[in-house]
Amino acid sequence: MSHITLIRHGQANSGAKDEASYDQLSPLGHQQSAWLGSHLRAGHQHHARLYTGTLNRHIDTAASMDTGLKPVRDARLNELEYLTLARALEQEHGVPFPSDNVSFTAHLPQVFDYWQRDLIEGAPERFAEFDARVAAALEEIAAGDGPALVVTSGGLISMAMRQMLRLDIEGMAQMALAIYNTSQHRIFPIGGRLSPTMFNAIPHLEAPDRHHAQTHV
Repeated sequence: MSHITLIRHGQANSGAKDEASYDQLSPLGHQQSAWLGSHLRAGHQHHARLYTGTLNRHIDTAASMDTGLKPVRDARLNELEYLTLARALEQEHGVPFPSDNVSFTAHLPQVFDYWQRDLIEGAPERFAEFDARVAAALEEIAAGDGPALVVTSGGLISMAMRQMLRLDIEGMAQMALAIYNTSQHRIFPIGGRLSPTMFNAIPHLEAPDRHHAQTHV
């Protein structure tokens, strides 16, 4: 097995109210991605393979990182559709759509809870299906040759952590809320299993003049 470094995409259109509008990097998102790519090159971090989801924000993050690797695009690495789930939850159960970042932090665990219990009829994908596709994609990538970079989204990364650390749904939601844009998360094969050895690392954003770029949404 080979180790994998999961990368969350750069800042997207955080003011969006639907999935299509959200799926584009902001100018800062492109800059965050470029800084990450420069950091990886300066540290001579070797990666033999590059994978991305098929969403625009994944593809554009990888392009701005300029790794020199040809990306393999895999829809199994795409994000859960939080905005679609949130609208369905509001329509079916009367749970208000979040109006700001404060309400969002309380709302996300609710969405995950209802979704896991199969209580959102309008869900585009069942929680169990998301769980299965994440596990299958990472297992397949880990079975390949050489270290791999995987550009994806925070929800997928939180699911990967849930699987490895056996987190409950509240723990998974807290993971998702904590994840920075363009953060690194390394998972390493230990004893025949994938285990996290790095979480939410943003060394490329630690310089004082880049603190403004430490974004979550």
